[in-house]
Amino acid sequence: MQKVINGIALLSGLVSLSIVGAGGYLYMNKDALIEGARVKATEAVTEAITEALPGMVEGLMPEMPEVPELPAQTGGVLPF
Repeated sequence: MQKVINGIALLSGLVSLSIVGAGGYLYMNKDALIEGARVKATEAVTEAITEALPGMVEGLMPEMPEVPELPAQTGGVLPF
C-alpha cells in the first residue's frame, strides 16, 4: 500500500513540475509567441483579402453600356 501511495505522490509531483515548467516557458517567451501569432494572423488576413477583393469589387461594378456612335450630321438646336 505504501508503494502505491508513493507512486501517486511521485506522479503528482511530476505533473506539478511540468505545469510550473510550461508556465515558466510561456512567461519567458510570451513576447516572441505573441509576435509570431500576430505575423501569422496578418499574413492570413492579407492573403484572404488579396484573393477575395477583386471578385467582390467586380461584382459591385455595374456593366458599362456600349458607347453610342456619333451621328454624321446634326439638326437644328431649337424646334421652332
